[in-house]
Amino acid sequence: MTLPTTATAIAAAVRAGEVSAREVVDAHLAAIEAGDASINAFNLVLADEARAAAAAVDAKVAAGEDPGPLAGVPVALKDNLCTRGVPTTCSSRILDGWRPPYDATVVERLAGAGAVAVGKTNLDEFAMGSSTENSAFGPTRNPRDPERVPGGSSGGSAAAVAAGFAPVSLGSDTGGSIRQPAALCGVIGVKPTYGLVSRYGLVAFASSLDQIGPFSTTVADSALLLEAVAGHDPLDSTSIDAPAPSLVDVLDRGVDGLRVGLVSELMGEGIAPDVAGRVRQAADALAAAGAEIGEVSVPAASYGLSAYYLIAPAEASSNLARYDGVRYGLRVDAPTTAEMNAATRTAGFGAEVKRRIMLGTYALSAGYYDAYYGKALKVRTLIVRDFEAAYERFDLLLSPTSPTTAFRFGEKVDDPLAMYLNDVCTIPTNLAGHPAMSVPFGAGADGMPVGVQLLAPALGEATMFRAAAALEAAAPPLEEAWS
Repeated sequence: MTLPTTATAIAAAVRAGEVSAREVVDAHLAAIEAGDASINAFNLVLADEARAAAAAVDAKVAAGEDPGPLAGVPVALKDNLCTRGVPTTCSSRILDGWRPPYDATVVERLAGAGAVAVGKTNLDEFAMGSSTENSAFGPTRNPRDPERVPGGSSGGSAAAVAAGFAPVSLGSDTGGSIRQPAALCGVIGVKPTYGLVSRYGLVAFASSLDQIGPFSTTVADSALLLEAVAGHDPLDSTSIDAPAPSLVDVLDRGVDGLRVGLVSELMGEGIAPDVAGRVRQAADALAAAGAEIGEVSVPAASYGLSAYYLIAPAEASSNLARYDGVRYGLRVDAPTTAEMNAATRTAGFGAEVKRRIMLGTYALSAGYYDAYYGKALKVRTLIVRDFEAAYERFDLLLSPTSPTTAFRFGEKVDDPLAMYLNDVCTIPTNLAGHPAMSVPFGAGADGMPVGVQLLAPALGEATMFRAAAALEAAAPPLEEAWS
């Protein structure tokens, strides 16, 4: 029997007793063993734990119990999500040997829904990067072309799904770290409304921006996964006190009458012609499905990159102060506490993390706080206001996800500004706290995937998923290069 490949089909088959969770998990573990040596999507494969979890799901099915909506579905977890008793490294040397004493809320909820964690995925160290080249475990490669990056920072989670190592995965998105790698690897990637998914147990980068979300090969699978992990969590003070939205049930409602605005600031300079062409093609597809398409301006979005690279490093500077060689992780001994602290952080953090800590510390320092961090917060407010004005006219917005298709290794790693520009289309949504998702829509001129980005107002996930389903149905095949 051929095993189902999507999370939706796997869960249905396992719950019906047509296949066992153990068969499904064994097949995916075999795929990881056969293929991950050349991709490096995983920092750690949890083979024994996954088989034990699959056996528990099968026992529930045999007993006539419902194992949950994700019964037997293998899921890959970004290695900044705490997993009890399992190394959680953030792809950094500084957390060497640390095993969290608790599970992240999303990890608990996945287990409660019957999902099976198969491993922890590689990322840019502490989620700081756009290519997964900044990892203490070495770079992850793009399954569609191993000479190219998978995007970042959740490159391992995107690559795991694109390579077929897991039907779904979880990543985190601070400035585009789910959507950008989803675009570059040709999969679905969703950044939910800030506060919709608990951040408890997510190792913090920038606490006012971080959000956990799904990767998948289908819109329906992302809807299923997001339903499972979303909802109020009293352990997260920023969690929205409301039930998780219903998403799977809205996917067939279409886009007839929806107003969709093409964001002019995200379609101009710096956007590759083939990427812009695919976005316009996506707009035409939505129009053909019954949506009303127009152009919209979000003026302050142009300043998003500048504001983000003050706010995010400032928060990182504060959050990463806890890695001091005293409480957990790496410790480099030295004669005095101050020297030990400095030696530990010097050895433990990579170049990009050090760069952002220094940027953030400078922006928060006396005499510069108002000029830099304070001004960036004002720009953030302007971005929120401009989005609010745009959503008075439109139900959803449309833009590229990434300015280009996947680039080659080493192409941008020595030029931080060139690397930061990869997130120019995704950052404004994080600053506003709104949801957005990347949907594959054909390939660029180089044959690599192009992702188009749907943006929605806060808690607008249901409408966003309706449009995503319409785009998925109309998308050109990834094998068809732009011409």
